[in-house]
Amino acid sequence: MKKAILAEKLGMTQVFTEDGSLVPVTVLKAGPCTVLQVKTEESDGYEAIQVGFEEKKEKVTAKDGSGKKVVRLPHGATKAEVGHAKKAGTTPKKFIKEFRVDNVADYTAGESVITADIFAAGDKVDVTAKSKGKGYAGGIKRYGLHSGPSGHGSKYHRHAGSNGSATTPGRVMKGKKMPGHAGDVQITVQNLEVVRVDAENDVILVKGAVPGPKKAVVVIRESVKSYN
Repeated sequence: MKKAILAEKLGMTQVFTEDGSLVPVTVLKAGPCTVLQVKTEESDGYEAIQVGFEEKKEKVTAKDGSGKKVVRLPHGATKAEVGHAKKAGTTPKKFIKEFRVDNVADYTAGESVITADIFAAGDKVDVTAKSKGKGYAGGIKRYGLHSGPSGHGSKYHRHAGSNGSATTPGRVMKGKKMPGHAGDVQITVQNLEVVRVDAENDVILVKGAVPGPKKAVVVIRESVKSYN
């Protein structure tokens, strides 16, 4: 892998291309991502870079009137996170991700910054994120199973059908598509086209939809497959 960046999903819109075609796009605020650590074969046994995205305030601990310690910013950066960022000479980050890149020698911890302009219009990318959580759902919504007859005499309408056979083995087999928790799983959409890159505002427009709700953090990598 040569190119990768962390981004925030801002939403969807549509843009016109030069030939007048209307293209649906997802707006992603990509980077800037600061390199926090460079891992090498000698020190870590493999080559990779660790990048951080978005600033994170430090955890604040104070005392109330009775002298009891009170944490005023419980979701702030811990001492370990602050110390790790200080080694690179930067501030703590909300999101940290490791990328196995080919050219780790080109990066320096604390100095190298990955921005949206690593991609250009026409590039093919893979986007990874957690899908929207849909809570407890039936088999029809969760897996797209066929519904039952809609007539009044039907014994079921949205049931998944027969769960287990009446003979051997006479039980529900493992892997049967059943009702349960839907969504909130990691999904990668491959081979999406970069329509436009606004390097000044750190924005990348990707053709089509990507997983996750608005404000979700996504990973953009150069595509590993190529389709015509």
